[in-house]
Amino acid sequence: MIYKLNTLKILSVYIMSFFYISVGIDHFRRPEWYIEIVPPFLPYKLELVLISGAAEVILGFMLLYPKMRFVAGKGLILLLVLVYPANIYLAYTNGRALDTSPLIAWGRLPIQFVFIGIAYLHSKS
Repeated sequence: MIYKLNTLKILSVYIMSFFYISVGIDHFRRPEWYIEIVPPFLPYKLELVLISGAAEVILGFMLLYPKMRFVAGKGLILLLVLVYPANIYLAYTNGRALDTSPLIAWGRLPIQFVFIGIAYLHSKS
């Protein structure tokens, strides 16, 4: 049983690492897409998108190194909390900010907590 849990944890490290690195890079490829969900009250929208993208790439790579996983997990938790207002704003617009459905817009809110939980588990490596 422990072997299966370790295998599952390692697999999730690689999947989440790939996810964060890919999405982080996408922040640089298509910043205008991410700017659409930065809440209107926040200034420096482009800079916030680029900073969050860089953080995702860096933390995604850090997840791959067992000695860095604790810091990466804690950093991802912080990042996910800091970008949560973008998900709230998307839900507030019922998806219009990204031209998506209300179901997807509102569905992103609880999924963020799943990602926070996974990051927490990775911080315990």
